[in-house]
Amino acid sequence: MVIHFGEIEVTDKKYPKVLKEAFKNLIDSQGPKKLYYKGDFSDEIFKNCLSVVGSRHLTTYGRKATEQIVSQVALAGVTIVSGFMYGGDEAAHSATVKCGGRTIAVMPCGINRIHPENQVKLYNEILEKKGLIISEYEGSAQPQNYTYVQRDRIVAGLSKAVLVTEAALNSGSLITASYAKKFGKKIFALPGQITSEVSKGTLKLIKEGAEPVTDAKDILDFYKIKPSDAVNVSNNFSKQVATKAIFGGKGLEQKIFEQLKREPMKVDDMARLFFIPIAELGTILTMMQLKGFINQEGDKYFIN
Repeated sequence: MVIHFGEIEVTDKKYPKVLKEAFKNLIDSQGPKKLYYKGDFSDEIFKNCLSVVGSRHLTTYGRKATEQIVSQVALAGVTIVSGFMYGGDEAAHSATVKCGGRTIAVMPCGINRIHPENQVKLYNEILEKKGLIISEYEGSAQPQNYTYVQRDRIVAGLSKAVLVTEAALNSGSLITASYAKKFGKKIFALPGQITSEVSKGTLKLIKEGAEPVTDAKDILDFYKIKPSDAVNVSNNFSKQVATKAIFGGKGLEQKIFEQLKREPMKVDDMARLFFIPIAELGTILTMMQLKGFINQEGDKYFIN
């Protein structure tokens, strides 16, 4: 596989128009004068972009929701843009490459540096799936505190809209959202539990006017894209298929997961509901906790 690489000046015709337009009327912030890239740098990849950002401490709920929404949006032909960090960014990139979509990773460092270092496989998969790695920093430049914020403004500027999946009140994801607001971009936010620290930021955005997202159609309607039949058939993260794929068809685990999606429950209530001894059920619940599918608070089990 041949990987294209190069650099694009802001005066070049190939420089993304959507990014240049974002900074056009801003006085307090300048856009990148040069972009370094690896991968498929084309007009087509920038035509319809959605930026997806989320907490580095992504919950199970946040990951499943990201996979469900992003996979459908990417399959509909929208390019997914994110910042390549672990957590919300990684989930968005991974969901896109898994479904065969295209994604742009905006790095806070030089394009030759893989940061975080443990995401080498994802970095290569993005390029293999005709995606793009871009940065305003060349070579192997190290990330600095300020370069993450600089990256956030590019993530927001490249897309018509930004989706924030999970964010604490001091989250970097809210910095991306603030740039999106400055740029006049549409902001979507994933509703979450009011007791979750990583939902407080998204709930704040919704209060301030962001559109709450419950499925991919909310976003595709904004892009004026109608999901094809192929999208609906191939979507492995739909409500009907998701738990079967997660649990490999293990009936009881799947039933427990579905029940806890509705409401938190005590172990003795579940034992009565599923006609299973508490000792046996406790073993299953412990395994589901270790796998990260469920959590426990007090005497109740719940889904993040």
